[in-house]
Amino acid sequence: MQFFGGSEISPSPPVPTASGNNAYMLYIFNRNGVCLLYREWNRPLKTLNSHQDHKLMFGLLFSLKSLTAKMDPTCVDKGNLGVPQLPGQGCSFHSFRTNTYKLSFMESPSGIKIILVTHPRTGDLRESLKYIYNLYVEYVVKNPLYSPGTPIR
Repeated sequence: MQFFGGSEISPSPPVPTASGNNAYMLYIFNRNGVCLLYREWNRPLKTLNSHQDHKLMFGLLFSLKSLTAKMDPTCVDKGNLGVPQLPGQGCSFHSFRTNTYKLSFMESPSGIKIILVTHPRTGDLRESLKYIYNLYVEYVVKNPLYSPGTPIR
């Protein structure tokens, strides 16, 4: 099976970028903003219920995608800030870092959004996100018992 850049699915996950358990949270959203999967590991503080948390994360992604497209120095037609874009349209961001976490993001051509929140010193996770997406395709999309748009169990 091929992925975006022609890389094949690897039988083993990419080598971790730093020692220890870096992952705090994993989100997988479909193109409509439905959270298909949410997992947390080392989240020290819970401030919102899960529904509010998912809405807030999807809204953050929507805003960041809109902002990066509006600021794109290579595109003449920038559209209006806040207007939804099709997957792959405009420029996109891969990650951002704060003093307490790093958010890494990948969007597939079909609109699936994968977000991994990790320790701030974690390196580039693009290959890891591609690996997670490949697992999603192999074990969820190709599963005849899975109904598209429903949470992954």
